[in-house]
Amino acid sequence: MTNPLHDLLSTRDWLLADGATGTNLFNMGLESGDPPEFWNETKPDNIRALYRGAVEAGSDLFLTNTFGSNASRLKLHNAADRAFELSRIGAEIAREIADAADRTVIVAGSVGPTGEIMEPVGPLSHASAVEMFHEQAEGLKAGGADVLWVETISAPEEYRAAAEAFALAGMPWCGTMSFDTAGRTMMGMTSEAMAEMVDTLPNPPLAFGANCGTGASDLLRTVLGFTATGTTRAIVAKGNAGIPKYVDGHIHYDGTPELMARYAVLARGAGATIIGGCCGTMPHHLRAMREALETTPKGDAPTLEQIVDQIGPFTSDGDGTGDQSGAPKRERRGRRRG
Repeated sequence: MTNPLHDLLSTRDWLLADGATGTNLFNMGLESGDPPEFWNETKPDNIRALYRGAVEAGSDLFLTNTFGSNASRLKLHNAADRAFELSRIGAEIAREIADAADRTVIVAGSVGPTGEIMEPVGPLSHASAVEMFHEQAEGLKAGGADVLWVETISAPEEYRAAAEAFALAGMPWCGTMSFDTAGRTMMGMTSEAMAEMVDTLPNPPLAFGANCGTGASDLLRTVLGFTATGTTRAIVAKGNAGIPKYVDGHIHYDGTPELMARYAVLARGAGATIIGGCCGTMPHHLRAMREALETTPKGDAPTLEQIVDQIGPFTSDGDGTGDQSGAPKRERRGRRRG
């Protein structure tokens, strides 16, 4: 069975994803601690502006404003029973914006982590996680999402639960983890281990990769870790726009459009097919990324030294997949890097 994302991936060398959700909504007046998903219902024009900003900047794919639309997270705001509804509304607005575009634009239904720790370390059971993810998936499906997109996951158990839930919903999906602790996820997952896990899933994703983390340099090193395994699946790179800094009571990201343009080109060279931004990434960053990808020929995979020279230093010496310098392992399955 084909779907719009599968069709685009089969005809394009790269796709531009979107940027930040939270950063853009904070700039529209969202207060810290308030659930952005409520705006799907109370401020739909703001959500339309969020989506339209990505599309007009050149994104081929954008995520819905539903990152926290699961029962566990909504429970914190006395709205656990609204997971399906808020997910559906977020996807419906996205469908409206995508269908109005003059080209194919993919609506990716954002699914964030539950916010709970899974068994055996924590209290959340596999069955409960699957149930929550399935409820949200059905809402996004009902709203018209083309694919589901689980993101910012740290635990392999939660990633597997999402995969099972998406199979129950009968929806194609993509999934990223956040590598923010010395090149590993908070629960210790390496890029190599993630690539191996994805290959064992009964319902594997169309694309997998990394989002958020600590900075664009670290994320590029993670992408090199994925490609070093020889995976043939599409790889996602959604790095933050620089490093967060606390200024005048607010978090700001120091990444310029020029830096994000260089990051996008390096990400493609490293093996990523779906390239976007995460925290701090605004439409002006996306426009620069799109122009760079369209006008710069694809190069070889960057070395770690080239990443540091063009993007900035890594935040840790290694990422758990190579020697003490942090260099990724060489390919093991004979796949030539593009």
